[in-house]
Amino acid sequence: MKSRGSARRAAAVLSCALGLLGLSGLSGLSACKDKPDSAPAAGGSASAAAAQAPSVAAAQAPSGQGPKVVPGPGYNPECFAPWKQDTKYLQWTARKPPFRLALVNGYVGNAWRIQMVKTAKAFAKDPAIAPLIKEFKVVSTGTDVAAQLGAIEDFINQGFDGIVTLAVSPDGFDRVIRLADKKDVVLVPFDNVLDTDKVMQVNEDQLAMGRQWGEFLDKQLGGKGKVLEVRGLQGNSVDRDRHLGFRQVMEAPGKSYTIVEVVGSWDDGKAQKAVADALAVHRQFDALFAQGGSTGAVRALLDAGHKPIPVATEAENGVRKLIAKHHEQGMKGLSLGQSPGLAAIAMKAALEGLQGKVLPQMISVPIPAADHTTLKDGESFFSQLSDNFFTPNEFPPCGVNISGVKIMNESESDVK
Repeated sequence: MKSRGSARRAAAVLSCALGLLGLSGLSGLSACKDKPDSAPAAGGSASAAAAQAPSVAAAQAPSGQGPKVVPGPGYNPECFAPWKQDTKYLQWTARKPPFRLALVNGYVGNAWRIQMVKTAKAFAKDPAIAPLIKEFKVVSTGTDVAAQLGAIEDFINQGFDGIVTLAVSPDGFDRVIRLADKKDVVLVPFDNVLDTDKVMQVNEDQLAMGRQWGEFLDKQLGGKGKVLEVRGLQGNSVDRDRHLGFRQVMEAPGKSYTIVEVVGSWDDGKAQKAVADALAVHRQFDALFAQGGSTGAVRALLDAGHKPIPVATEAENGVRKLIAKHHEQGMKGLSLGQSPGLAAIAMKAALEGLQGKVLPQMISVPIPAADHTTLKDGESFFSQLSDNFFTPNEFPPCGVNISGVKIMNESESDVK
């Protein structure tokens, strides 16, 4: 015979269910309010239970309200590390794979973007990932914000479960974020992220990267000199944050630098021309900082017969080859990598989020680094691979380990 407490609990559950169906008025709905989704696991905290598995409520129908803010710690923190100590944690309604996933890229006119698209395609075919994906689409919309927003909205309305994107602009996405939440779509910006905490995002710390480049050049120059800064693609958060971090160091009190700024759009050809034009006007520089298109930027120095100077660069294979080759002639360099493999981490985060895992709102990926003292062929650069190959693509804690051959065998074309 059931106890009175058991009977009351059974009645409450029945009232809640009838209320949700609209059959018992507001009293039935009140029975559903302020109830925990599930009890903590025996011997553990509620946050630990949430990190390991979705709640009972989350395993049911989509909420139509987007992710919940929940306590940490999150799932697999070795891979999905929180950006800061106070980063909040999110949890979506848990669903069963396989899922429909889309990559909405913006600009595709440089080597990094091309390799990123290829990496995403290769990752979707990985034997550990392919069973989780029912359909994978790729579209590159160019630099027009409206076109990118329209593509994201279209995928949401088509019923895609997750969308990863490189944002053309750090703002203006409020409408598609609200639509994604309404449809319970996991939207994950990466690399060029958004100025919002309403979506889960994946990135390396671009401000810290800019500071590291600045600190390296400052150490080489001793607080004064003439520096050529080659900016990236204008109007996005990566270029902005790297530039700000770099200038925080170079323009700090007590420093006396003259900085000449040009735009290379993270493209070897454009960066090479921009540096050549700057050399034609200014003749000599004491150091070079190139956010991307670094191989072209350093080649312009060498082609002009410029004396060896310290260079702060991205992680293209070509520029690492050049630093290693010319180090004995006096070239010193720091190469920091914004990995195209961020696409794979964003895809993995979306897939885990769709399965109800608790994840940080802002996921921090470590910055791969190598300098003139640590560069080694076959490890940090590859003499047998093309110059425009970006060297860091492995993230063992995330199970992301895509060979250069598999990446380069893919195409950068859209998948419609």
